[in-house]
Amino acid sequence: MDAFGARGKMKEYKLIFIDADDTLFDYKAAEKYALTTAFGENGITINDQIITAYSQINKQLWLDYENNIISQEVLRTERFKRLFAKMNVNISEYLFSDTYIKQLADASFLNSHAEELCIYLHHKYQLVIITNGISIVQRKRLQNSQIKPYIDHLIISEDAKYSKPNIGIFKYAETITKFYDKNKMIIIGDSLSSDVLGGINYGIDTCWLNSENIENTKQINPTYVVNSLKSIMDFL
Repeated sequence: MDAFGARGKMKEYKLIFIDADDTLFDYKAAEKYALTTAFGENGITINDQIITAYSQINKQLWLDYENNIISQEVLRTERFKRLFAKMNVNISEYLFSDTYIKQLADASFLNSHAEELCIYLHHKYQLVIITNGISIVQRKRLQNSQIKPYIDHLIISEDAKYSKPNIGIFKYAETITKFYDKNKMIIIGDSLSSDVLGGINYGIDTCWLNSENIENTKQINPTYVVNSLKSIMDFL
């Protein structure tokens, strides 16, 4: 189901929630930059195998965070503790985490058409980034990006004390945006388990950015599906 084949006539939206990492921002590029730089400061040159190992560990821990299994504080260091065990290196996961987060905050890489989309949406809707990311990272990354002038609000799970898909982060967003009409809201994001399920839990329409054209094997059904940021402008 693409955007044009989705459930009947398009609604008139007024507020757009949009995810940050892997939606607007190129998280893989930022991750590689931050890992390469942080390991470099420890005298280690990394390869794609190490980056892949880290990505797998990090992805699982973020899922655990979304499901309230671990705290974000634990996540920040546990991912490196597990990685260093695999690599058999003796590095402080606490000091490394601080370095990595600093470098990640400096890595403000946008996905293709992200700036174009934000300009377009900003002129028509209230545009709100909603992210499960780390506050210091997301704020600095947005501050240094070309899309900052077009974002009305930045909602971060660390500030809200709730993460997507918990409706608590959306309730927190209400206090910031002062907008409460769920019939006029939609969330756009790349994650079925975080963005789309979060929108469903909260009771708003959802748009799944399926840029890799993967099969939806979950019992999570978005209102709309698109395969690129650019195609969002064709129906919103």
